[in-house]
Amino acid sequence: MLFVALIVTAFFTSVLSGLVGMAGGAILMAVLITILPVSSAMILHGTTQAMANGARTLLLKKHLIWQLLPAYGLGAACAVGMATWLVLVPDPGVVLLAIGIFPWAAQWSGRLNGLNITQPLTTISCGFIVTFAQLIAGAAGPVLDVFYLNSGLGRQAIVANKALTQTIGHLLRILYYGVLISLVSELPGWIFAASLGAAILGTRVGTILLTKWNDADFTKLSRRIILTVATICIFRGVYVLAS
Repeated sequence: MLFVALIVTAFFTSVLSGLVGMAGGAILMAVLITILPVSSAMILHGTTQAMANGARTLLLKKHLIWQLLPAYGLGAACAVGMATWLVLVPDPGVVLLAIGIFPWAAQWSGRLNGLNITQPLTTISCGFIVTFAQLIAGAAGPVLDVFYLNSGLGRQAIVANKALTQTIGHLLRILYYGVLISLVSELPGWIFAASLGAAILGTRVGTILLTKWNDADFTKLSRRIILTVATICIFRGVYVLAS
């Protein structure tokens, strides 16, 4: 029953991510960190989300802005280097709190709201901040959202480029937990394959739904969804740490 729940969750959260370009990963991470050990949650989430975001990247590849990649990669590499040096392995409650706090902090900070992913220095900062957030919280869509929704890009360009950078981040997280600090997942191999299939299917459904939206509705609903998810994660994180 646990494995069925994991696969169903992977599908529906991938639909959500395909539709609004975020939130699905945060919800999936919140579920996984609640029912699995940190190592299994991080590796399964990273694998599933790398496939979901990778599929979304391919489906929307004509909207990619490749010039962003070198600067983003530089920032991401610095984040992995720092995390490896510190040997970070977060507590489940800390993961949930981080997932919840990031989007609210972004909303409250005027400076962050003014960031623009298309500016080189901001792109490097984005790579570092988002990748580091992925390593300690598993999901960094709320943080990444701040850099893109202020870029002036259309909804399909936002979803496509966020998918590419998220794919990179999730692959780096698998590398970090599975190789650099050598944590081992206790899940059977077939659950990874099933979750990957569910993620690809969910991504396809969400991407089809995306074409039926307009930019104004996309931006408005995206913010509402992620802040709702964030609030739930904060309460859950406090409960877990207090238990």
